[in-house]
Amino acid sequence: MIIGIGTDIASIDRISRVLGDHGARFTERCFAPEERARVENQPDEKSRASGYAKRWAAKEACAKALGLGIREQIYLKDIAVVNDDAGRPSMALAGGAKDRLTELTPAGMTPRIDVSLSDDGGMALAFVVISAGDAA
Repeated sequence: MIIGIGTDIASIDRISRVLGDHGARFTERCFAPEERARVENQPDEKSRASGYAKRWAAKEACAKALGLGIREQIYLKDIAVVNDDAGRPSMALAGGAKDRLTELTPAGMTPRIDVSLSDDGGMALAFVVISAGDAA
């Protein structure tokens, strides 16, 4: 059962400018430590900007799938893109975002968040689907 769908697109150049202007102040405010660790491990500035832009788009897409967007009790750091050992992205929620997911998930069901990330032509794209299935 699909609970919510969200998509977002972000300019890699815009994120690159924000990184240049605000650096760690921006990344520490908006990205979880595991996100920063993965992106900062990239070999060059262009790759880092792309990594942050994809994660920015994913946060926005997830907030849309939750039906609220980034506001009041849902903060950017409450929504994190995490990767499994094979590199497959998924979302980890905390705080108000996790509370909202719990509220949306029908009793007796387990939530699942699928995310797809892409970048091309200076843009980063994220697509998020939140679904619920029978508890295992």
